[in-house]
Amino acid sequence: MKSKREDYISWDQYFMGIAILSANRSKDPNTQVGACIVDEDNKILSVGYNGMPIGCDDDDMPWDREGAPLDTKYAYVCHAELNAILNYNGGSLKGATLYVTLFPCNECAKAIIQKGIKEIVYISDKYSESVATIASKRMFERAGLAIRQYVPEGRELILDI
Repeated sequence: MKSKREDYISWDQYFMGIAILSANRSKDPNTQVGACIVDEDNKILSVGYNGMPIGCDDDDMPWDREGAPLDTKYAYVCHAELNAILNYNGGSLKGATLYVTLFPCNECAKAIIQKGIKEIVYISDKYSESVATIASKRMFERAGLAIRQYVPEGRELILDI
């Protein structure tokens, strides 16, 4: 009898790969973020990426990082984590795991905690010294969420079409 294949990807590789692929849908010229929410049975519940709200034409909205507050993207862009939460049409997200390419900000942290997500797996924490990230870490700790940084493992995966 033939044995099963041994070089298949792990669940972490699979779900973070979905988050990375989702990030590539973002039209933000500076930062592309993707998220994937998974239940306790390793079933994908929802995905999201950072972008403008539905109905707001991407071509008519500002994508600048600097300038007057209403002339930058920050007042308008919906973050990947929040999009993934809002895109979910099912019941509860209690006990779910969120895979995300960038550590969540404080606003997304509130929604993550309120929805009952129990674990965050992230790639980058490049804003670790920002007030928003420090606040989100404090909230996650107080709410008892597990947080871990994704560590690439195994072989490199390349999408080839």
